Amino acid sequence: MNRLETHGLVLDIPGRPAGAPLDLAVCPGQVWGVLGPNGAGKTTLLHTLAGLRTPRRGRVTLDGVSLRQLRRRRLAQRLGLVFQEHLDGFPATVAETALIGRHPWLAPWQMETAHDLALAQQALARLDLAALGERLVATLSGGERQRLAIATLLAQAPGVWLADEPTNHLDLHHQVAVMRLLAEQAAQGGAVMMCLHDLNLAARWCDHLLLLYPTGEACWGPASSMLVPEVLERLYGQRLASAEVEGARVFVAVP
Repeated sequence: MNRLETHGLVLDIPGRPAGAPLDLAVCPGQVWGVLGPNGAGKTTLLHTLAGLRTPRRGRVTLDGVSLRQLRRRRLAQRLGLVFQEHLDGFPATVAETALIGRHPWLAPWQMETAHDLALAQQALARLDLAALGERLVATLSGGERQRLAIATLLAQAPGVWLADEPTNHLDLHHQVAVMRLLAEQAAQGGAVMMCLHDLNLAARWCDHLLLLYPTGEACWGPASSMLVPEVLERLYGQRLASAEVEGARVFVAVP
């Protein structure tokens, strides 16, 4: 079903009082954007939703089952995360890294099949990386590494996508390509939640938004009700001007 839900979820952010509990559902077909200033807890939220951090209170469920009850391999088949930063654990090529996405689907000590190799190659091609398959990851630019991380998750083929700043380091062309890919995952029955700093990307591609305030306060709902200058100005402490361009709201900071 690909339904990710939080139940009275309170993030555990060191040095900060408990924030507002989150009770929301990221459903199949939806694209959620998480907005907020630096330090509001966006990355902590995604890591908690992925089961990598323990919440202060509450729980997260995937199709009604607590993440704590799911084995890591089974969870990785159903939910994937693109991290904001990428560290090289060991020397590997681009093709080898993309294949890591297939590991949750393999039995212990099982070698990748021709099907796995094909899925990894298709993912690389989709992210415009097919020609770089034999390159070492350490030689890639920041944007190429980001696209490789997304290609690896595409090869993993989870039903729920969590992405922390998925357009980091990307030029305009690849920003649009990545956002289109994420939207396609939702259109095909997946559920997508991503942290974004770019209001205009959120306005163009997200149908639901979660706003996180540094105070721990939060509000969420359909993008149409969240993308209001007065609401966003309070979120960022910044005056904004807005206009409509080709059917989408565009926001500009006002000095």
